[in-house]
Amino acid sequence: MIEVLLVQASLSRLVSRTGARPAAAALLAAALAAVTLGPAASPAAAATIPAGAGSYTDSRPAGTQGPTTNTGAPVTPKVTAAARNNPVPTNDWWSSLAFQRYGDNPYSTPMYGHPLTYQAKASGLEVGYPTTPAIVGDGRQYEYAHKADLTVGLTGLNSPDTKADAWSDWTVTPYWADGSRTFRATIGHGMPFVYAKGSGGDARITTASTPTVFSNQGNVVGITVAGHHYALFAPTGSNWNISGTTITAGLGSKDYFSLAVLPSTDALATYRKYAFSFVTGSQVSWQTTGGNVRATYTLTTEAREGTERGTLQALYRHQWLHTTDALTPYTYVSPRGTMKVRESASFTTSQRNNGVVPALPVSDGVDRARLTGYLNEVANASDPFSGATDTYWTGKALGRLAQLVPVADQIGQTATRDKLLGLMKGRLQEWFTAGGASEFSYDKDWKTLTGYPASYGSDTELNDHHFHYSYYVYAAAIIAQYDQAWAADSAWGTMVKHLIRDTANPSRTDSAYPFLRGFDIYAGHSWASGHQGFAAGNNQESSSESINLSAALVLWGSAMGDNSLRDLGSYLLTTESEAITQYWFDANEQVFPSSFRHDTVGMVWGSGGAYATWWTANPEEIHGINVLPVTGGSLHLAREKAAIKRNLAEMERENGGPAQEWRDLLWEFEALADPASAKAKWDGVNGNYTPEQGESKAHTYHWINTLNAVGAPEMTVSGDIPTSAVFSKNGTRTYTAHNHGSSTRTVTFSDGKTLSVPARSTAVSTGPGGSDPGNPDPGNPDPGNPSTGNTFRLKTGGVLTTATTDPAGADTIASADGVNRDGTPYRPTVYEIKRVNGKVSAGAATAFRLRVDAGTRVGLAPQVRVSYDLTGDGTFDRTETFRYFATDPVNGWEEYTQAAGVRATTGSLGELKNGTVRLEIWNALGNGTSQVQTGTDAAVLRIPYV
Repeated sequence: MIEVLLVQASLSRLVSRTGARPAAAALLAAALAAVTLGPAASPAAAATIPAGAGSYTDSRPAGTQGPTTNTGAPVTPKVTAAARNNPVPTNDWWSSLAFQRYGDNPYSTPMYGHPLTYQAKASGLEVGYPTTPAIVGDGRQYEYAHKADLTVGLTGLNSPDTKADAWSDWTVTPYWADGSRTFRATIGHGMPFVYAKGSGGDARITTASTPTVFSNQGNVVGITVAGHHYALFAPTGSNWNISGTTITAGLGSKDYFSLAVLPSTDALATYRKYAFSFVTGSQVSWQTTGGNVRATYTLTTEAREGTERGTLQALYRHQWLHTTDALTPYTYVSPRGTMKVRESASFTTSQRNNGVVPALPVSDGVDRARLTGYLNEVANASDPFSGATDTYWTGKALGRLAQLVPVADQIGQTATRDKLLGLMKGRLQEWFTAGGASEFSYDKDWKTLTGYPASYGSDTELNDHHFHYSYYVYAAAIIAQYDQAWAADSAWGTMVKHLIRDTANPSRTDSAYPFLRGFDIYAGHSWASGHQGFAAGNNQESSSESINLSAALVLWGSAMGDNSLRDLGSYLLTTESEAITQYWFDANEQVFPSSFRHDTVGMVWGSGGAYATWWTANPEEIHGINVLPVTGGSLHLAREKAAIKRNLAEMERENGGPAQEWRDLLWEFEALADPASAKAKWDGVNGNYTPEQGESKAHTYHWINTLNAVGAPEMTVSGDIPTSAVFSKNGTRTYTAHNHGSSTRTVTFSDGKTLSVPARSTAVSTGPGGSDPGNPDPGNPDPGNPSTGNTFRLKTGGVLTTATTDPAGADTIASADGVNRDGTPYRPTVYEIKRVNGKVSAGAATAFRLRVDAGTRVGLAPQVRVSYDLTGDGTFDRTETFRYFATDPVNGWEEYTQAAGVRATTGSLGELKNGTVRLEIWNALGNGTSQVQTGTDAAVLRIPYV
């Protein structure tokens, strides 16, 4: 249970990264005094390595520690000789294979690949498929805990340990050897298969209970254990022998076999096709073009028998929501909601790029004199760094100052701007120079750069590097915006790049640092623990501090003209944003088990999630820890405004009233959905409060009052550079973009708006758009201009609209009257928008996201057709009919997307010139009406146009 795991964690992590109360600090001090950590290893004579104008050391400062076991003993990566020179990607879902945190466990803790779970032991690899959640901790935690259905290995295998032998972007191969036998098993995220290779013994499967055999074809056997169906595949010519709970097969001259968890017994034939197409690696590639981020996830395979090179992979929710690739009807249960299976070695996702801006746009909502006073309070403080000495708290202080630099610049307070820049430069240069009270040290065994003084296990457990260093990179990016010479490689930029390489290295061939250390590519988010040494897998609490690193990469890459690094930041931010939306905030209410009584979690674990933090049960911190720091990279949170309101309503219920301790953070969060309400709360306090340690009154005042003036972020529109954003209020859109380049450029937004932005400047403009109650044609926000957006919401009344502030509702879908209507609209509910302009976006496809509910009826099969009249002449030139969606008989909304697959198409797409787009939805089967949701972010049609 997660509550037990918190006790196992490093004591230092039990104090908030964002503010230890005195009682907690005293408790920590007493606990540390009672624990014998052992003497620190005597460091060898340290060498200082130059890095531009800065430097770091190759040996830890005296009296400090690097990675250790829980008893304080030094530990090195637990990898095979073949992998010894490859940087280990700590902070991953399988890191316990390589980081032996607990000295009495030389194998691994449970590893959550999803749909399968794993744990290494002496006799091989435990495999489980948890499908029933447990609610623990007084209802505050849910988990699909690992429980072995079977163990896969070789007869007689009794290995003294398990090592990591090979790894790729989301797969890993553990290795066992006992002197007589060797065994490897390749496993991964989204993989229903385990691919095994062994020598010195027969293939052996040991089941947790006597299996039921539903198919026996000699070398292919289907069994059911604990209600879960598995297929076992031995080489052709071999036969599985079943004796009680032991199943063996001789391998003869072969060294391979495999197994798969099946979504149903009738899937055996499909899965058999790929039994010997062994996965050998995995790799993601990404591309940012215009306002979109596309990512392709590819498995490499080899045919051990026959010629088949394809495979099956299960997509997480954050992936299948954003792919138009065909999916099978097969699904799996996971802690992240339903996983859907694709029959291919690759798939591609496409998402709107979430913009990052150095500051919110200038507006008349800010009183400049008042803001100047708040700025001076920070700039003239006796200690602007509030006594910070370690990497985390120094980072927080740097982040606080960094947010104020562009704000001061915006209102003409250049002296204050430069003073803040000077403070940031001075502190960063201290850290970026070896030999002082603070420095960075490189560990050649773990291929990592650690800042000392360290904190919260960033040294002994390799925790949280992406959290800590995000602030340093962000601060450096703001400095680079104003002083590129300071950020040059010959000056301090090389040290900034070392921090980037440690946390989010874009290179797979860099021998000094692993590729994307903390970011779990397939899971779509980062992990905090460097060792993953928990029964619940790895964890991440402050997803927003992970986003802070991605936003920092966008700004640093933009400032330094490094488009590849900028685009990496966009990929990481856009991907993790959807993961946060689904797995931390459950914005569509489709992920958390129905028995879990919370609307958000403070921590995501491999096994589930917890309404908790590492240090407190205070609801303000539980809700706020995934908001801080509030920056121009936080705008992505505004995509799900209803979820923000639900989140804050829960906080107040749990808190027994409005926030008091972290009120400023939560006001800023609310301003992303309801700026007027947030401003009322700010006005009610009138500056009489204590800011959260990473915040300031200057920033909070500017944030809330700016959003009240320009409106909440308009997330259905994006610019063609990532340093841009759009806001909407009362039918008016405010467009802003920052141009880091040396010449003027024109930024084009997806609704057709263009903005000329001078070199090294921010530009702001307004235009019609968004919701306007006075508009007689709600489908066209501005009757004088045709719609040029590519994302529309369904609005009750038969309208497709670019507005995002219409109330949520639902429309009725008529009964099919007992006749099969598959493929032919029957009494459809129709939504339409006219006078649409756009050019076809290469590689894009029609996409939709709809919530439908059949009530307690089964099999009503809602079906969608999307039609395009390219010139508005009344003739539809292109129609796309999608496969129907099999609804369940359980009350509640279900999600229907284009992932159901295209059933039929007619005509071709072409340029839209005052065209018409229509969406029809009808029930293809059954007797009875159903409903489709309107007016929400889960009632959206996206057309393949720009």
